[in-house]
Amino acid sequence: MAVYALTGFSLVSLLSFGYLSWDWMKPGLVANVATGPMEKSLPPAFARPPHIIFILTDDQGYHDVGYHGSDIQTPTLDRLAAEGVKLENYYIQPICTPSRSQLITGRYQIHTGLQHSIIRPRQPNCLPLDQVTLPQKLQEAGYSTHMVGKWHLGFYKKECLPTRRGFDTFLGSLTGNVDYYTYDNCDGPGVCGYDLHEGENVAWEQSGKYSTFLYAQRVNKILASHSPKEPIFIYVAFQAVHTPLQSPKEYIYRYRSMGNVARRKYAAMVTCMDEAVKNITWALKKYGYYDNSVIVFSTDNGGQTFSGGSNWPLRGRKGTYWEGGVRGIGFVHSPLIKRKRRTSWALVHITDWYPTLVSLARGNLSNVPGLDGYNVWPAISEGKESPRTEILHNIDPLYNHAKYGSLEDGFGIWNTAVQASIRVGEWKLLTGDPGYSDWIPPQTLTNFPGSWWNLERLTDGPRKSVWLFNITADPYERYDLSDQRPDIVRALLMRLVYYNRTAIPVRYPAENPRAHPDFNGGAWGPWASEDDVDEWEGGREPPKSRSKKKKCKICKLRSFFRKLNTRLMSNRI
Repeated sequence: MAVYALTGFSLVSLLSFGYLSWDWMKPGLVANVATGPMEKSLPPAFARPPHIIFILTDDQGYHDVGYHGSDIQTPTLDRLAAEGVKLENYYIQPICTPSRSQLITGRYQIHTGLQHSIIRPRQPNCLPLDQVTLPQKLQEAGYSTHMVGKWHLGFYKKECLPTRRGFDTFLGSLTGNVDYYTYDNCDGPGVCGYDLHEGENVAWEQSGKYSTFLYAQRVNKILASHSPKEPIFIYVAFQAVHTPLQSPKEYIYRYRSMGNVARRKYAAMVTCMDEAVKNITWALKKYGYYDNSVIVFSTDNGGQTFSGGSNWPLRGRKGTYWEGGVRGIGFVHSPLIKRKRRTSWALVHITDWYPTLVSLARGNLSNVPGLDGYNVWPAISEGKESPRTEILHNIDPLYNHAKYGSLEDGFGIWNTAVQASIRVGEWKLLTGDPGYSDWIPPQTLTNFPGSWWNLERLTDGPRKSVWLFNITADPYERYDLSDQRPDIVRALLMRLVYYNRTAIPVRYPAENPRAHPDFNGGAWGPWASEDDVDEWEGGREPPKSRSKKKKCKICKLRSFFRKLNTRLMSNRI
């Protein structure tokens, strides 16, 4: 197994020389490795700014790509990765909104107030408007910017929409989970609405079209109508392979031998998405973009194991801070890469794409101080060491506190009941409740889960609230070293203390009934008035609606005919 080399000096070296003391937090004694991004590498000298295609998949597990030994067919992803650079020390966030917010802002969740959970459809919340987004920086650099797919960064007012946050065009869903054909999303019993938008309008006419196909076709249309002489950025955020598990029948048939029904449908969705990527790549070549393009592929979080996904052999699943929740599939494919056809073990995090892509575009980063990401292009293209040596996975003060955590267990400097995780060099620390912690083999048997699966279950004991792993030597997190190395535990707790001092308050407002789609013509969309926004942003909580919920008979009738039409078109009766 390849070994990640810690840039400059290692945490072990610091410990051995006694530098990690209580005074480690003083500014004069903190090395660059401890304080975050300090210097960014200069952009490469391309003849002209490259076209950038960023492909993000939803809930695709670490094991669920062919080149990771999967039983799922992904020939396009396998080929693109093999001809480019595979990122095998690549980290994302454990759930949807956090990964997307960090991609778009280049900042950790604790620096945007989104460190808890996701943005829910009825919350008056969105990506903070004071954040300069990645597409906005690319627009400044002369790029045409387009988004296709899932937003999930809030929409309660129009200023939150993708077209107000840097994208020239948008086709996709605003919420986190829609039907692949009808685009209906229910946020609880009876709280259902249509969610497919074209720009800032509801795209009713697109109902019935399978989203993976629809999004690939839209990318093709964008490329066909744009000039390859002008730089373009396309953010393709596939809905696939998030639940509901839906796929055209011909793809399911390929996996008819799979005994587990969820895994069979999930595999079909992954292969369908793989073919959509093939069509996008073909369009780049057909319309003259490919030779000056950079294709980035990333997952948004770990796979959901009870919905067909697999993160094997990693521990945990989506929604956890174990490696199965935060280590992602990632690769870069580009004719512009200097050292192609290789695997990189450089440490890379999803926040790094912001400065990396803006640097590739010859954009200006000097007016966006405080980024948590680094320009990792030299590490990707030339095989140089990554400038990144640590990752704050998150600090979530609102998540359920671990029953047996305490300040005492955290050396008096950190309450170990708080859910948090950090990696420094080869060491990873988790506190609080990291989430479901089993190792789950691929769900290929009809009776999964079965008794054989329980053999991969580990009991840490009822009073556990601190874990320490050497991720380089133990990437599957089987050997907790927290008792053997209290010195490293304390040093990493100090890093959590440092980051926590820089955190802004969590923004997680109460849901408001006025967001109900019945009050918006049957669709999810912006619903807050300007007066509401001024009042709430002044620090007051959104008032509860006093009006009685209206019964939208037209909405229900429209939904019925949409579903009937979809079933007839897709022959899924």
